[in-house]
Amino acid sequence: MLINLSYFSGMLFVSFFKNMRLLPLLALPFLAWLLPPVPEDVSGGYSPDKINLALRRTADGLLRQSGDSTSRIPAIEQLRAGVWRVRLDGPLRYDQLPALLQASLDLHGVKQPYDVAVRRCADSVIDLGYHQLDFLKAQAVPCQERDMPEGCHFIEIAFAAPEGAKPFGAGQSWMWLLFLGTLAGCWLLWRPKTGASAATPSVEGAEMLSFGHSSLDAAGQVLHCGGVRQTLTFRETKLLRLFAANPDRLLERGFILQSVWADEGILVGRSVDVFVSRLRKKLAADPSVAIVAVHGVGYRLETGKAG
Repeated sequence: MLINLSYFSGMLFVSFFKNMRLLPLLALPFLAWLLPPVPEDVSGGYSPDKINLALRRTADGLLRQSGDSTSRIPAIEQLRAGVWRVRLDGPLRYDQLPALLQASLDLHGVKQPYDVAVRRCADSVIDLGYHQLDFLKAQAVPCQERDMPEGCHFIEIAFAAPEGAKPFGAGQSWMWLLFLGTLAGCWLLWRPKTGASAATPSVEGAEMLSFGHSSLDAAGQVLHCGGVRQTLTFRETKLLRLFAANPDRLLERGFILQSVWADEGILVGRSVDVFVSRLRKKLAADPSVAIVAVHGVGYRLETGKAG
């Protein structure tokens, strides 16, 4: 339903502005408005490198306070968006972790709130953990004075998403559908014509056209045929001008509809047959021309000059 609405809105929009050659450029600011800025990371726009360095500095400080100045610090891992961890195989001074981590993040300019979880390497069970505000408000965190379980642990930090932030494109699906529908309408109205109609010249400026022993005064909507002057309707004039500008050339039914009736907004295939029948009667006085139907394809104005 939404796709259909967006498609038809695109068709109406382009129909209204179809004579504006710069219409495609109007889509550029609309597209720029649709696209929200994409943050580098949910940690508040700070690069992964800054978070990586802050955690590596924290791990180095913890190892040194435990008397280890030579062990290699494993690579910092990003588990998912906004969640990072570092592995420590040796003893962990949990009481020193909050101050070291906060100082490292401050040093690298990372200000986004976060949660910390100390997990066992073997089964990912959380042994200890806290929220940043625990430390900032009281300079202490839960369980800071308790004995730390020995063995391998991961220090995991999960940054809170920025306030009001949404994943890229979230809540904007309808806007994308509207935009894509508009592009579809543009393409359908302005796509290159195929087949015989592709080579059809423009006849908008053609006011006097001769074919066979007849002539058409498009500006005055008058047909001179077999010495008889006949007044045509607007739509009859438009259709005959299309045929007269393309003598002995097969014009597809869809192309005729688009060229003669597109300004009405609603295209009815039966209209072509009705108006061709009217023109045949008015051209009957000139035996050198005839509008011939090609079944299943379209019509051709034959003047006997083809070949």
